Amino acid sequence: MNFRAVSAIYRFEMARTFRTLLQSIASPVISTSLYFIVFGSAIGSRMVEIDGVSYGAFIVPGLIMLMLLTESISNASFGIFMPRYSGTIYEVLSAPVTATEVVIGYVGAAASKSVLLGLLVLITARLFVPFQIEHPFWMIAFLVLTAITFSLFGFIIGIWADGFEKLQIIPLMIVTPLAFLGGTFYSLSMLPPLWQTITLFNPVVYLVSGFRWSFYGQADVNIVLSFGMTLLFMLGCVAVIAWIFRTGYRLKS
Repeated sequence: MNFRAVSAIYRFEMARTFRTLLQSIASPVISTSLYFIVFGSAIGSRMVEIDGVSYGAFIVPGLIMLMLLTESISNASFGIFMPRYSGTIYEVLSAPVTATEVVIGYVGAAASKSVLLGLLVLITARLFVPFQIEHPFWMIAFLVLTAITFSLFGFIIGIWADGFEKLQIIPLMIVTPLAFLGGTFYSLSMLPPLWQTITLFNPVVYLVSGFRWSFYGQADVNIVLSFGMTLLFMLGCVAVIAWIFRTGYRLKS
């Protein structure tokens, strides 16, 4: 493992984040905080509890997960797209650096940014809504695993996209709707039986449910299944990236 190469890519990507703090850090935290103000403090104070948890506290894990998914994809896709767009990707491909080291560098930086944002949003949420974390170890585990998984997914999108507009298609048209319909603002038990079954085909349900369990010990889906589905999606992304580097898809053209 060429740790110097991984470190160089990682530090370059992280430096870009800290050069644009307002866009990379402040903007996601502020926009997510608005959800806490509107849904948590304003609307939540007028709604009944869900499974013994106040509505404002109930939506905290879902909102953090929503932000984590979008930011992980955005950071990773933009990070690999820009070298392709500017042509500097050929310098990386011609350097004595393996595909594994390239992926670790880019995905590691994107996941680090997302985890940092997740923790900042968690701290910010505490200012508006009182909540507890029953399983802090599993909360961190789900946070890191989800950030890595969707950074891998974002890496794939960044290679697939041939223009800036395509970078936004999947996050806006697919991921965000799935997150809103995946139990971010409600419990699956509140849905009719038919819709509960249909919703289980939404992969984001398992992420939100598992993450919420780490907070309150309650979940719509078995925690083992949630963790397994997340791990399975991550392995699928790894397989796709391995195929991309093996075939040179969108990298050498």
